[in-house]
Amino acid sequence: MKEALHVEWTKLRTVAGTAWLLAAVVLLTAAAGVAASAACAGTGCGDPVKTSLTGVVFGQAVVAVLAVLAVGGEYGTGMIRVTLAALPRRSTVLAAKAAVVGALVLAAGAVAVLVAVPVGRALMAGVADVPADGVVVRAAVGSVLYLVLVGLLSVGVATAVRDAAAAIGLVLGLLYLFPIVAAVVSDPDWVRRLQRISPMTAGLAVQATTGDALPISPWAGLGVLGLWAVGALLVGGVLLRLRDA
Repeated sequence: MKEALHVEWTKLRTVAGTAWLLAAVVLLTAAAGVAASAACAGTGCGDPVKTSLTGVVFGQAVVAVLAVLAVGGEYGTGMIRVTLAALPRRSTVLAAKAAVVGALVLAAGAVAVLVAVPVGRALMAGVADVPADGVVVRAAVGSVLYLVLVGLLSVGVATAVRDAAAAIGLVLGLLYLFPIVAAVVSDPDWVRRLQRISPMTAGLAVQATTGDALPISPWAGLGVLGLWAVGALLVGGVLLRLRDA
């Protein structure tokens, strides 16, 4: 495992696009959150912490691209054959890819959230109730974990699909399609069911800090996204073992 981690870290570190994508995760997530807080600075927009974390909705798309390319790029160039020849244990290769991608997204997400939340709270001071520190920490930490789980979901999907463009489309579809469908469904019971199984809607429940009615509790919602990520990694791992490179 140590050798696999070193190999995956070296590959991602030496690809120029990795640094740019990580920078985009930080800038897009932080900037969108600060912009949303600034827009609400005059009148307030309800949940100040969730508003400051608005950028996570946009940053997750870049996370998906980064994670998919970490796998799909190798299939596109044929480098995966060299990787599997050097490291025959395919489950170890997948675990190493997931660990390296998760660690990079964790670092980028943490930086973005550490910028967005304090700046957002400062901008909205006086126009919104300040929630307790405990729920703020939960929303901030949960948002970083949310981005990490999106990255792991993307790694699993890319391993199963093996085509970068198709994998990116599938991951973004999973994230954004459920809320779109829920918005056009008229039956409130079905809307709630869709929200409870949606990887994005359920996962982002962890950001709520004002006690508004939620379709699912914060940590349970993040657990739903975790199940999606684990399921994708399991399917990807099985297919990786069964198919030729």
